[in-house]
Amino acid sequence: MSPFLAGVLQLLALVGALALAYRPLGDYMAGVYSSTKHLRVEKWLYKAIGANPDMGMRWPAYLRGVLAFSGASVLFLYLLQRLQGSLPGSLGFSSIDPDQAFNTAASFVANTNWQSYYGEQAMGHVVQTGGLAVQNFVSAAVGIAVAVALVRGFARTRAGELGNFWADLVRGTVRILLPIAVIAAIVLVACGAIQNFAGIHEVGQFSGGSQQWNGGAVASQEAIKELGTNGGGYFNANSAHPFENPNPFSNLFEIFLILVIPFALTRTFGRMVGSLKQGYAILATMATIWIGFTALMMWTEFHHGGPALDLAGGAMEGKETRFGVGGSSIFAVATTLTSTGAVNSFHSSFTGFGGGITMLGMQLGEIAPGGVGSGLYGMLIMAIIAVFIAGLMVGRTPEYLGKKIGAREIKLAACYILITPALVLCFTAASMALPTPANSMTNSGAHGFSEILYAFTSGANNNGSAFAGLDADTQWFNTTIGLAMLLGRFVPMVFVLALAGSLAGQRPVPATAGTLRTEKPLFTGMLVGTIMIITGLTYFPALALGPLAEGLA
Repeated sequence: MSPFLAGVLQLLALVGALALAYRPLGDYMAGVYSSTKHLRVEKWLYKAIGANPDMGMRWPAYLRGVLAFSGASVLFLYLLQRLQGSLPGSLGFSSIDPDQAFNTAASFVANTNWQSYYGEQAMGHVVQTGGLAVQNFVSAAVGIAVAVALVRGFARTRAGELGNFWADLVRGTVRILLPIAVIAAIVLVACGAIQNFAGIHEVGQFSGGSQQWNGGAVASQEAIKELGTNGGGYFNANSAHPFENPNPFSNLFEIFLILVIPFALTRTFGRMVGSLKQGYAILATMATIWIGFTALMMWTEFHHGGPALDLAGGAMEGKETRFGVGGSSIFAVATTLTSTGAVNSFHSSFTGFGGGITMLGMQLGEIAPGGVGSGLYGMLIMAIIAVFIAGLMVGRTPEYLGKKIGAREIKLAACYILITPALVLCFTAASMALPTPANSMTNSGAHGFSEILYAFTSGANNNGSAFAGLDADTQWFNTTIGLAMLLGRFVPMVFVLALAGSLAGQRPVPATAGTLRTEKPLFTGMLVGTIMIITGLTYFPALALGPLAEGLA
């Protein structure tokens, strides 16, 4: 079987698995967030944190809950790293330096999981399992909660209330992420991923000495790392490491975990707003972009440029022979079109255009299908922009799902789509202008510029993958990327929740003959075009200096 055919068959198997999970998981999540009943364990948690899960919250109160919980999480994870040297189960590792501890705390709480350290050489069992893995669950649950709040804004009439943040947070963790992650961890252990609390041990003798590895609760962290679109690896090699991703089946299974919740949330959206067709329209938009990017990536990486690439079956530099070009290409697109950031190959070693595709996937806003929760609310913001543009074309007040898109709503949507590009481009420009940050680049020219552009694109969009080749463990990059991650995660949430509150307070507008049918393929095509045009106009000059210049050279 040719490598290309193997890649196509993997893609088809993945699409089939996602299609089978779409309806039951989407309906189940809609039931979770619509239920008025509380499980016993949930009641214990509410009592422990002093929350009343039945009290409705308007958007300012909901936002305060998001920011208070996330702020406390950053502080807890920072202190845990700073005290690691004094904690049991540290494996003899010292405490983390202040700038790197801040960067890592911001990273995992923001659902980014950017790592400027070697996981197996820096973090002990307590920090990995009690700190990082816990944030993998709750940061993902925060993203889903914000998305559900926006959906309620569309579904509710003159209510103003968006639900209860603490109830949404607990339910997302207890009823959705935790049970699926347990099953996924068992599957990964069966595939060969390790799950233990072993210490450091030698794995063999070599001519230059011995090599040492430490064990860890890898399979359980790997499961939520992919399921929650987190991406932070237990080991520096991430999902290219055989302890995390042992074989081609586990590779395809991990891609499935990355995509299953973001895609299924479109059905949850359709169910909660009372129109499954609206959910299918959002799903079609996401799927069109995802399949298009995957096909383009596979063509780019399989495009043979000489005898060496012919013999290798494609551009194999930086790719695992266990997965090949096909498995690496599918994984790279899945991880950068979502907010996952896990890697099973090194994106810096992709072809010039291939590296540009991974970068562009993040610059779209990671909305196809995007991160858990963040992908859905990002796509709904884009849908509002598309409806507004359509309204300008025909000269009528734009409406979406029966709610008018007025000046307030479009201003909030515009602020949402502007904040992340501003962070990416300003921090990249500052890093290129100052003398010291440029010393972190391994490469010069277009590829070196791509390393820095990719780093801030990844951080501000809460992806966390690295282009490789950039020494990011410096005070400048730890601090600036940490700020980009926090601002890129929580400032957009302010606009999302404010928009949700505005929509929830409206009275529905009855559909007329002139109402734009947002469940039709025509709107799906317009939405895809809107996304590509907005992204292209924003990032094209920067891309032209980096991956496009390298690819054309």
